[in-house]
Amino acid sequence: MMDIREIQETLPHRYPFLMVDRIIELEPGSRAAGIKNVTVNETYFTGHFPGNPIMPGVLIIEGLAQVAGILALKSGIQGETIYFMSIEKAKFRKPVIPGDQIRFEVRMIQKRMNVCRFSGNALVDQKLVAEAEFTAMITKKQGLPNGGSALESIG
Repeated sequence: MMDIREIQETLPHRYPFLMVDRIIELEPGSRAAGIKNVTVNETYFTGHFPGNPIMPGVLIIEGLAQVAGILALKSGIQGETIYFMSIEKAKFRKPVIPGDQIRFEVRMIQKRMNVCRFSGNALVDQKLVAEAEFTAMITKKQGLPNGGSALESIG
């Protein structure tokens, strides 16, 4: 449904931090699915881990969040930047290695103005490799009102 050019028109992320290559399903206000092709030339593999390349779990969660950001922005929430507010129930079940294709499946659980709660699964070959629930805030590019931070807005 969305190729890399459309994703880059929607999200502010760029290489090496863009974690989604294509959106393959999108139901605004409900759910989305995207994919990432994991290649051996990803910069993090040089140090994570030499001789045993494994994709860092936090980057898998970031991929889920980027698909969630696209879902939120395509669901009518106004803004340009997506900030994590919380990550809960994160579980990592199987390593992701070069050559894998990750399918990120995200469901919108709740939406209140510019704050959304999501549930997400990451799968490789239809097997669950990671899962999490998370909350994100969508806001203007310059940051939050009055120069605050996302952490201040929830504290």
